[in-house]
Amino acid sequence: MKTVISQSRAAIGALWPSCQGLPPGPVRIAAALWIWTLYSCGIPGPAATVEDIDRIPRMRLPSDGAQQPALSYLANGDKRSRQIIFVHGTPGSAENWADYLLDVPEGMEYIALDRPGFGQSGPEGSVVSLAEQASAVKRLLETRNGCKPILVGHSLGGPIVAWVAAENPEAVGGIIIAAGSLDPGQERIHPLQHLGEMWPVRPLLPRAIRNSNQELMELKLWLEQLQSMLNKICTRVLIIHGTEDDLVPYENVDFIRQHLTGAAQVTVDRLEGANHFLPWNSKVRIEAAIQTLAQDCDGEC
Repeated sequence: MKTVISQSRAAIGALWPSCQGLPPGPVRIAAALWIWTLYSCGIPGPAATVEDIDRIPRMRLPSDGAQQPALSYLANGDKRSRQIIFVHGTPGSAENWADYLLDVPEGMEYIALDRPGFGQSGPEGSVVSLAEQASAVKRLLETRNGCKPILVGHSLGGPIVAWVAAENPEAVGGIIIAAGSLDPGQERIHPLQHLGEMWPVRPLLPRAIRNSNQELMELKLWLEQLQSMLNKICTRVLIIHGTEDDLVPYENVDFIRQHLTGAAQVTVDRLEGANHFLPWNSKVRIEAAIQTLAQDCDGEC
């Protein structure tokens, strides 16, 4: 995920005085890194209250003791109908999609998972492999009434849903990539991210920030692997991206379109002036995209 270095420096400059009361050395450095990470990759969050979120049923798939960690997810709607599965970015959790799960359209089930390494899913450490992240999503897939699930991925969730669709074309009925970071050529690592991997800074960071940093450090290598797989996606793809996205540049859209040579259909919704945080500021457009793909089961492969 591309970092806007000038903005990050400005954020640190503005917030650094709040770190001055901390003990010198690693603790103060860790606090500065945390501030920078939250600013550059932070998530505004849903409008739903804690009480609202607590009303959404939470489910759990146990660990298989080997490859698959315990997987926690939120689910609401008709469990007999078509699945719409939401995959959050980094950092994040299933609760990022709470506004959607509190208002599920008739004839659908909305599911949002805590990706491995986040929220209430295991493991405690990071799972940087897009293949393993995709495998966690695959555990939830069900074809119902002849209709395959639709996957919605935001930010780093974008390459994850693409990986699922590429490896499991028979199981996916459409994907929506919202502000997705798929172009390895757009990835940059900020020097502070290297600092975040050093002892004793790393142990001082919150789990979500620590795991997110590791994901971003390794992301380019995994996107290079995904690039050769994108032509295997044969379902319908709808791309939603803002022209003013400072974290995942709009150039990702051209890259995605260029490599989706096997897709049944590729549609781009270009959001003029929109930033990176589409799940919250462009909910109407994402809901419309879901409805477009869910109108029927045609175009599935």
